[in-house]
Amino acid sequence: MNLVGEAIAWIFSGDPGQFDSIPVAIGVQLLYTLISILIAGAIAIPLGWYIGHTGKGRETAVAISGAARAIPSFGLLILLTLLLGVLHKPEAAVISFVILAIPSLLAGAYTGFEAIDRRVIDAGRSMGMTETQILWRIEVPLGLPLLVGGIRAATLQVLATVTIAAYIGLGGLGQYIIAAIPLRRFDILIGGAILVALLALITDGLFALLQHLVVPRGIRAAGVSQPQRRSARQRRAETIAVGAPTAPPATP
Repeated sequence: MNLVGEAIAWIFSGDPGQFDSIPVAIGVQLLYTLISILIAGAIAIPLGWYIGHTGKGRETAVAISGAARAIPSFGLLILLTLLLGVLHKPEAAVISFVILAIPSLLAGAYTGFEAIDRRVIDAGRSMGMTETQILWRIEVPLGLPLLVGGIRAATLQVLATVTIAAYIGLGGLGQYIIAAIPLRRFDILIGGAILVALLALITDGLFALLQHLVVPRGIRAAGVSQPQRRSARQRRAETIAVGAPTAPPATP
């Protein structure tokens, strides 16, 4: 308990010693996270929407996502640093974090479309809507909550994993954890861990609020006035979007 108190005292002391200041370290942590999520989103979200809209390539996407989740981030970071060279350590780190983020973003994009009741889309087609109109006026708005859930999961994964970037000298909150071990400064080590946990909790809370806000108003009102059990399709889609294993759908 004394070590926790010393760690908290170090956080509020304003004296980081030989390390970067806490605001600078938090900024580096968030910057790498933001860049990685933006790049991964530019790759995964359009691909996920295509898969969800057309139904093509789902099995391949699931296989690739599963394989990407199995790659150890630390090992990949070291491998890319060796391949690209020490002058390109930031690029190696970003590539590692992008690969980490893609599975959750991809799953959130296509499962958001899969969870939509097919009768809604059929009704849009019967009204004469084009495929582009169905995509942007029906599928994207209704699939947005699960997409935000995928972004939420990816952001938290990357935010926590950016900590290892300090191992190759890129700073961030991980420097307090990694560099403090040989110095036996356990107050700094625990303080760094507390900062990472607090940053993740705050980020998760903000995304939870955003995920609630992006639910279309009509659906939110209908859910309040007439609560219904979620369908098996919706529960399965939500589980996939956050990267948890799911049981195969039951055959009729």
